[in-house]
Amino acid sequence: MNYQEQTDRLFDEQLQNWVLLRTNVQGLEEAITRSLPFEGFTINLQFNPRRIRSSGAKVDKASIEQRPCFLCAGNRPPGQESVPFENDYEILCNPYPIFPRHYTIAHKEHVPQRIRDSFPRLLELSRALPNLAVFYNGPRCGASAPDHLHFQAGNRGFMPIEHNYRALLDHYGEAIPAANDLRLVAVDDGLRRFIAAWTRDRQQLENLFSRLYDALLPWYDDQEEPMLNILSWYNEGWRVLFFPRERHRPWQFFEEGEKNLLLSPAAVDFGGTLIFPLEKDFVRVTASEVRDVFDQVSLSPERFSRLKSLLNPKSQHKP
Repeated sequence: MNYQEQTDRLFDEQLQNWVLLRTNVQGLEEAITRSLPFEGFTINLQFNPRRIRSSGAKVDKASIEQRPCFLCAGNRPPGQESVPFENDYEILCNPYPIFPRHYTIAHKEHVPQRIRDSFPRLLELSRALPNLAVFYNGPRCGASAPDHLHFQAGNRGFMPIEHNYRALLDHYGEAIPAANDLRLVAVDDGLRRFIAAWTRDRQQLENLFSRLYDALLPWYDDQEEPMLNILSWYNEGWRVLFFPRERHRPWQFFEEGEKNLLLSPAAVDFGGTLIFPLEKDFVRVTASEVRDVFDQVSLSPERFSRLKSLLNPKSQHKP
């Protein structure tokens, strides 16, 4: 079964027949963008007012319980269609897109947003949809539906990190010893701290994920899973980027007046495309402010150093 062809066909048909999607895709074509230079790479900014419902979403327990789940089949917008992925997920066109072709891939059942047992599905989706980058936002890492398990996907090549991938690893990466054909690199580019993995061996990635998950979990006593964003794409092997988090939102998000900055980083932002629903933020934000925001939400340098040690098979059992 060719899932990429089915997914492309779904988007084309929905673009023609679903007014909400067509209107917002046309609006995206008119979106204003600009770039901020950093040392050896760039970050793109997108002014996208239609994303206000996602960027500013209330994801506390009380707010979630009071609203119907928009990913459950009975609550979806009129006109939204889907195609099945295997027997447990549905591929949907995202009606509030960031990418030219933006999809949400929702579990058929209303189960919580958790990655531990669903990571293999992320890898399967990446391989089945080679024209798309697939990503996961944790329940306190940018997911606007933390009560319903889902992934998202968008056009390959849209996020700068795909183009900067090799340069970032070469200039900012520290290789971590790994078995067989798994290449594992810890990257601190002065903005983000993340773990990059490349392999053709799916089992190696699943083993790595289990080790990373178990290493991170003790640092989040008040949560059911580590704070984590994941990006994945497939091209003669999987490239998976893990972005462990320190916190959900920066202090600027909660300020009022001039100090307020409505920026709530999720996987796409870590991928190098920052989404701003308010024009005032898009116009005035500086590279130093962006660096400060990412420094707050990324795993601290001390914990990142510890994580590198825990992932090294030669040192992971040392105290």
